[in-house]
Amino acid sequence: MSPRLAFAIDAAYRAGRATLAHFNTGVPVDTKADNTPVTLADREAERLIRSLIGQAYPNENILGEEEGGSDSPDRWVIDPIDGTKSFVSGVPLYSTLLSYEQDGEPIVGVAYFPALDELIYAEKGQGTIWNGRPCQVSKKTTIKGSVICGGGHGNMVKHGRAEGFLKIAELAMATRTWSDAYGHLLVATGRTEGMIEPVVSRWDISPMILIVREAGGTCTTFSGGDPLQPTHASGEYELVASNGLVHAELLNAFQ
Repeated sequence: MSPRLAFAIDAAYRAGRATLAHFNTGVPVDTKADNTPVTLADREAERLIRSLIGQAYPNENILGEEEGGSDSPDRWVIDPIDGTKSFVSGVPLYSTLLSYEQDGEPIVGVAYFPALDELIYAEKGQGTIWNGRPCQVSKKTTIKGSVICGGGHGNMVKHGRAEGFLKIAELAMATRTWSDAYGHLLVATGRTEGMIEPVVSRWDISPMILIVREAGGTCTTFSGGDPLQPTHASGEYELVASNGLVHAELLNAFQ
């Protein structure tokens, strides 16, 4: 394990544990300009990670959901609470995400799920570790009999992906909206076969793409392109993650 990965694990863990002080406490919820919720827990967790980076890696670039930052190809990427809607609803499927990108590609990625006390991380070329043990994607080869996750129904409809997702639902054993990073955790650990997100931000996907790929999975856009390149006019992204074996079938459903 590199010193950078060890640092990222510690920082994500410490920030994630700090969010528990506000979880299920009725913490006030503000609404950001994009109409998404934010809380004191989001802001405090990002501030903590930024402070830790400043101490360990002074002068390195940072991009964070709550405070913005650098568009440098070499940077830390922070999502202090991925799944704030889950967090404010008292649902334990939220996470703290942290990655480091080099030349625009994540080389270290960490996701810590504080309310579940689950930790998954990856380093480029070193595989994915879940709760202390290596993990791999599932071996199912078709959507039939698979479980496919997706983001919220509203975004599926808004971005023209609802019809494709319904095609998948007719074939799969089950479809579930276990969304945000938790859906990608399930793919990387072999518990589901796919995770579909029609619109996401950089901090949502940077660590999870590395984590899924290092577990043997595949991550692309709906057209099979690079998911680390924006696909929306807003500068946002889209992501189809899978065990790789059902990937072509998933993409075909949206054509």
